[in-house]
Amino acid sequence: MPPTVFALKWRPNNFDEVVGQPHIVSTLKNAIEQNRLANAYLLAGPRGIGKTSTARILAKALNCKEGMTIKPCGKCSSCLEISKSRSLDVIEIDGASNTGVEDVRSLRENVKFAPASGKFKIYIIDEVHMLSTAAFNALLKTLEEPPEFVKFLFATTHPDKIPSTVLSRCQRLDFRRISTMEIVLQLEKIVKSEKISLDKEVLLAIAKTSDGALRDAESILDQLASFAKGKISLKDVISILGLVEQEALFEITDKIIKKEPKNALSLLNRIIDDGKDINVFLNNLIEHFRNLMIAKVSKGDPKLIDLPLDICERLLKQAQSLTLEEIFTVFNLLANTQEMSKRFESLRIPLEVSIVRLSYNKKIPEAGVVEAKRPSLSERPITKEKVLPIKAEEPVKAEEPEEPPESVVNITLDNVRAVWQNIIDSLSRVKISAATYLSEGELYKLQGNLLTVSFPKSHSLHKESLEKRENREMIEKNLTEFLNTPLRVSFILSSETKPKSDDSGNTFIRSVMDVFGGRVVKEE
Repeated sequence: MPPTVFALKWRPNNFDEVVGQPHIVSTLKNAIEQNRLANAYLLAGPRGIGKTSTARILAKALNCKEGMTIKPCGKCSSCLEISKSRSLDVIEIDGASNTGVEDVRSLRENVKFAPASGKFKIYIIDEVHMLSTAAFNALLKTLEEPPEFVKFLFATTHPDKIPSTVLSRCQRLDFRRISTMEIVLQLEKIVKSEKISLDKEVLLAIAKTSDGALRDAESILDQLASFAKGKISLKDVISILGLVEQEALFEITDKIIKKEPKNALSLLNRIIDDGKDINVFLNNLIEHFRNLMIAKVSKGDPKLIDLPLDICERLLKQAQSLTLEEIFTVFNLLANTQEMSKRFESLRIPLEVSIVRLSYNKKIPEAGVVEAKRPSLSERPITKEKVLPIKAEEPVKAEEPEEPPESVVNITLDNVRAVWQNIIDSLSRVKISAATYLSEGELYKLQGNLLTVSFPKSHSLHKESLEKRENREMIEKNLTEFLNTPLRVSFILSSETKPKSDDSGNTFIRSVMDVFGGRVVKEE
């Protein structure tokens, strides 16, 4: 006889064996003991967490030869037939394959007939949300007033797709994702019973990969038991599933903390060369910084982090080298990396840029290197007197700032352009998200002491974020420091994002010349 896969072999047979759903088990036990059963139950939740298994256990509890009981015997003909999906009184229907109104009409006709041997006739409909609207409508009357010997058990991963008229006729039971440590404990039972030899890190890696679905975890363990020769190692798990080792996440975070961009980039390159999915790595890195945040706030509470105690202790130790603001900054940058990746065919480039940016020790260069063009007060005298406003430029399709400029200063838009990248770099040391948004804008005009930055209409989120008081004040502070002139800043959305000056094509060249003190030798 061929071996049974773990997901079926270790399917729970009674309420006490259901993993990670104590609230569901308690509710159903109480309903049975008090004989307060609903006509229909909706078992809702993610895949692989025990919805259909629980429905079968409830069917056994109602039709067991021992009578209605919270502990079905599992040995009588009724229990055995339900376990093997052969019971005439427990009809299992696949909602995805029986979506039409004719299927429901057939069900309504059969509902009238009494059960063959058990006390109840029980209909288990899996993925019930797949039924058509007409099928749901045909089911309404039967749901509301079924024969006293009929019970409906609906299972679904998408309760939001079920009509409210049906939901109102069901008692809803919401299943939750099973925690990582609960999955580990169940896998340990399987490993012990099946006499499987493996490294202790293997079960944690499997549990994390399953994302709360016990069935997925059991299937992965089954696959590994077939794949590995002898003892299952963490390397086997990583090889089959393309996972990123927990150690690699700690290591690359250390490179970021210690400001070692070269080593961080080498580690990232090694991870990619090993065939790891870059999206998986980025998601794992984001989750790692989430865990660092939780560890820092909760002092390493394993219940909140849902990882073994030794890993929680390592997270707490690593989190002590970071402030919460630094952790939030990394979150912002990694989230921006995911957004930026949509503009590239590969995630590798934006991820490399972000890793280097996070691990680069940004010190302000000494005078004469890059930021030598900070204008002095003698070079950029401030005109304190009030003067007539500058004549308005030609209108464009844009949102103009509501506030008029307070005064006119003796600097030009080109002066701002010359130090603009330095301003963005300086801002990124304080708040990366604000710097990233600002870098997407274009210098539009300088009127008086009011600098206007323009964004495409598709970048309204950038504009709204930078208009927040704290972000605006940080930008204005940097502008004032770099230009030795008090400036205010406003943001607009425009369909025209190019500068208005006639010689705008040479803006970049002039900026480079200004920064490095160059001059034109020959102009074609």
